[in-house]
Amino acid sequence: MSSGYGQGGGYGSWDRDEPTRQFAEEPVAYDPPRQYERERPPVAPRPTVDAARLWAAGIATAIVAALVAMVGTLLVRAVLRIAFNGPAESGVLGDSRTVLLCVLAAVGALAATGLAHLLLLSTPRPMTYLSWIVGLVTVVVALVPLLGSGPIAERVTSAVIYLVIGLVISSLVAGAGASARRPR
Repeated sequence: MSSGYGQGGGYGSWDRDEPTRQFAEEPVAYDPPRQYERERPPVAPRPTVDAARLWAAGIATAIVAALVAMVGTLLVRAVLRIAFNGPAESGVLGDSRTVLLCVLAAVGALAATGLAHLLLLSTPRPMTYLSWIVGLVTVVVALVPLLGSGPIAERVTSAVIYLVIGLVISSLVAGAGASARRPR
């Protein structure tokens, strides 16, 4: 028999010229399915803060807080005739303690704005934390005069004015922080 297996160079030579077998010698690399790879959860985009808007509102809040301190002093001294921030002979504006109260109210508003900026950049619910922090600081500042000595009318007046200043700062800075937050 002249045809069949084994002719032309050995066993299996009959399929060398077949076109479907010409790439069979190259090894096939194993590519694992993608379903087993660990997928990372999508990262939520971090919001940005409009710092110019926040700080402009913070400066406005500082002015309002200083004016609330001034109006509170005027009301207490002129209408209620309580010697708050100085003796009765100092007039309706009191003495240098009124200026100090106005300056400290403005500084407190700027400090709350700085805290709001920090919280907006770093915490998940920044205005909630800001409200709690400013609220608790306000309660402490309002309670301190009640623990002191002196006429009860002056102590209660101080506590009420400090409480009102703190509430003004808290509400205005929280509102400014909420409006300064921009989603990406």
